[in-house]
Amino acid sequence: MADDKNPDTAPEAAVADGTTEPTDATPAAAEATPDPADTTTTAAAEATPDPADTTTTAAAEATPDAADSPAASGDPAPASATPKTRRDRLETRRAQSRPAARGQVSPEQREQERQARRAETATQRRAYRAKLKQRRAASAGERSASTPAPDHGPGRPRERQGVVTSAKGEKTITVEIDVVRRHRRYHKILRSTIKLYAHDEANNAGEGDTVRIVECRPMSRSKRWRLTEVLERAK
Repeated sequence: MADDKNPDTAPEAAVADGTTEPTDATPAAAEATPDPADTTTTAAAEATPDPADTTTTAAAEATPDAADSPAASGDPAPASATPKTRRDRLETRRAQSRPAARGQVSPEQREQERQARRAETATQRRAYRAKLKQRRAASAGERSASTPAPDHGPGRPRERQGVVTSAKGEKTITVEIDVVRRHRRYHKILRSTIKLYAHDEANNAGEGDTVRIVECRPMSRSKRWRLTEVLERAK
């Protein structure tokens, strides 16, 4: 009776009788339960790509196919290759106009090139100066033919009225002008006479005539006036 109540001896008795097969539950449970550490390591290994494979794939994608390139196909370069900004276009023109690199040049050759450049520049300068001289001469001739020399300088010419005292000279008359003015301080009436020489082109005026003269350019050493009108003849 004591053996039947002992739980530790019950399985052994059952096995001895042949009614129950021996089972080992502990190894099966260990196999069914995964290790957390092993699971984390495996997931990290699968999620981490191989650096060598990644580099190889990126290089293969970045390398264009030789058959697809514009140089291999013979097609013109795309429009994006042309310079867009003004500075880029200027640099391109300068590079195209820049002379090709030469080899070593001797001092004699440099001197010959310098003399040739100087001769060409002198020829252009002489041609330009000759054209400029002709242009100036033509403009001066047109100006002299269209507009005569001014009889008076800038400003309004003065006019005087007087009496002719002498007309003996050729194309020259002497005109006396009576000037009446008041003294600034004493307010006394002052009378004076001015004698002027005027140019009479047609010898129209005679002695005793009352004439009007106007200021003009110097006609001689003493003549600075010109006859414009005879107001009254001498009686």
